[in-house]
Amino acid sequence: MEIKGIYVPHVTPFKHDGEIDRESLKRCIEFWINSGVNGLVTLGSNGEFPYLTYEERISVVKDVIDYVNGRVKIIVGTGAPSTYETIKFSKDILDIGGVDALIIVTPYYFPLSSNELIAHYSEVLSKVDAPILLYDVPKFTGYSMDVSVVEKLVKEHSNIVGIKDSTGNMFHISETIRTVGDKISVLSGTAEFILPTLILGGKGAIVAVANFIPELTVKLYNDFLEKKYEEAAKSQLKINAIWYALRKFNQLSAVKACMNIRNINAGYPRKPSLPLNDSEINYVKEILLKYL
Repeated sequence: MEIKGIYVPHVTPFKHDGEIDRESLKRCIEFWINSGVNGLVTLGSNGEFPYLTYEERISVVKDVIDYVNGRVKIIVGTGAPSTYETIKFSKDILDIGGVDALIIVTPYYFPLSSNELIAHYSEVLSKVDAPILLYDVPKFTGYSMDVSVVEKLVKEHSNIVGIKDSTGNMFHISETIRTVGDKISVLSGTAEFILPTLILGGKGAIVAVANFIPELTVKLYNDFLEKKYEEAAKSQLKINAIWYALRKFNQLSAVKACMNIRNINAGYPRKPSLPLNDSEINYVKEILLKYL
């Protein structure tokens, strides 16, 4: 199974009272699919998965499978702080049916050594019978996975199909591509490195900006495939300018604000995250108007 193209690590819309807004989720999915994305990543960071109960996570995955109805690939995040929970939740998601792959973040809260990471992933990969993507996002977990760990895991486990690299470190991404890029799909997890990752041999991106500017993100990818490199570069520069301006805010709140500004109802972030205030929303509107 090859993972390539643009995937949306999609939001989970909430109502003001914190309940999941399932109708808005359905409309968002239509918007993303109509924009030409290759797939959705459910229960990722932007989906606010740490804020969801176990029952809510299961229900959201079922809703996404139902709404997508086979039109694009679905990857589900099943990573957890412990190896035991990661395996159990992964199997529970697979039992639902209709999921193309799983993406498993490095265990969070307690940082792990390279040996512990290898032991963790090796057990998961041995006991979970599914295509799996690794996920390295140090800004949320507090530590990064060394390229040597990725290389060893890929060598020993054939069910690894990709890695989302959200290190924000181009050297780390390039080394990952150099060592395992001929065996698995290396995907950019940061907006500013979509085109550089593709140029070096990566296969696509799973990026937050695809929630609110999927058309521009897809255009970048398609222009690259068609060797329209100047056009792809123009899109990358626009994406960089927008994302750089948003980095001062809570990412969850900023992504949803951008969607709401574009009349794509993403609802509210779940507390303790708070929505942007009026002045912050006006600032974001100006940024989007300037570059879109």
